[in-house]
Amino acid sequence: MGTSMSRASDLSPEFVLLGLLAEGPSYGYELHLRLKMEFQNIWALSQSQCYTILKRLEAQGAIEGELVQQEHAPSRRLLRLTPTGRQRFREWLTSPTPGSIRAIRVSFLTRLFFALQDGEIFATNIIEDQKIMTRASVERLENTLGLIPSSQVISQLSLQLRLRQLQSCLEWLDECLIAIQGQTHLKGEPAS
Repeated sequence: MGTSMSRASDLSPEFVLLGLLAEGPSYGYELHLRLKMEFQNIWALSQSQCYTILKRLEAQGAIEGELVQQEHAPSRRLLRLTPTGRQRFREWLTSPTPGSIRAIRVSFLTRLFFALQDGEIFATNIIEDQKIMTRASVERLENTLGLIPSSQVISQLSLQLRLRQLQSCLEWLDECLIAIQGQTHLKGEPAS
């Protein structure tokens, strides 16, 4: 088993699988079903893609598998997170998503799902960190827009579109805070 731990893109579904395994050992098929159920509007991953990623994670030492014999069925591999995999997942979970709409829709929402497992305070921190990252992206794009010559209309329009999307995303992040606070209060958690 190799120990090379290449850094995957924040948009890689490997972090979803690591997160699901952080909740407890599971079989590949159950992981795929859970991914489809919990993340159906975020990730589209075939069963074969799921198994390929799991094999890669095992080769990298992020997860380990144990063959489990079954009485009237073929053996299955029970997968669990290694300490290295747990650390890799935690680093990803606590790092804000880059300021692009696609990354926020996919990576941030995935992070928020797992942050909610740790409670309202952690989820709130994830949202606040994302707001800071998104504001920095807005400022960077505004500065870049100011440098584009007026003759480059398409470049200006492209940046204006990205700016409006990120500005709208900032409003949506505020709505995330309200939704998270409302959801956790319904579950009986004390208000912060």
